[in-house]
Amino acid sequence: MKKYSLLFLIVCSLNCFAQFRRDPIINLENFDEQKLHWGYFLGFNSYDFKFQYRTVGKDVEVKTTTGFNVGLVGNVRLNNSFNLRFEPGLYFNQRNLTFPGFTKQFEALREVKSTYIHFPLLVKFSSERIGNIRPYLLGGVGTALNLSSNDKVIDDNKNNIFRMRKWTNFYEVGIGIDVYFEYFKFSPSLRGVFSLNDELIRDKDPDSPWTSNIQSMSTRGVFVNFTFH
Repeated sequence: MKKYSLLFLIVCSLNCFAQFRRDPIINLENFDEQKLHWGYFLGFNSYDFKFQYRTVGKDVEVKTTTGFNVGLVGNVRLNNSFNLRFEPGLYFNQRNLTFPGFTKQFEALREVKSTYIHFPLLVKFSSERIGNIRPYLLGGVGTALNLSSNDKVIDDNKNNIFRMRKWTNFYEVGIGIDVYFEYFKFSPSLRGVFSLNDELIRDKDPDSPWTSNIQSMSTRGVFVNFTFH
């Protein structure tokens, strides 16, 4: 999470330095007056899991990786400060789980490859525009479809198959900044995403060494998005 925050701050600082002048030339002066406009985003993500356990013991270790995301943005202007946004996107990632109590690596390690389609509905609150920059906050709720869930597979961890639920609900919060160039608006943002439900499908064995002690397992993640309008 720290590396994403640092990257976000560096990008924002560079853009602000390039765009903020004492007497700037105002780019796209009436851009935000549009009732409806579209855009797209590219970015990076890091997914994690939050575990809750039935009894006290060793935790499942989660090793995160850096993934890639891409999607579309639909923006509806509500008033000068508030906008409603729909940002469907495709998110690729992998998390490596190491379960306690095993002596063999192939039994303890589970590679959880995820391909999510996110459908978030967000409210964006923007500050007053200063020259060619405009900071904002956003938040909202959504749902996500995990195309790699393995929820229909009969086999489970006994056969090296880790299963998750196909659908999950979540809430999302973030900060960002709009930077107005001559021909387009560039908006880097940093988001936190938190699942609202348990995503784990338990093994058929009620005493499974992989899933029996897990009360809930929910996704949380950090996104860095670079949006172009």
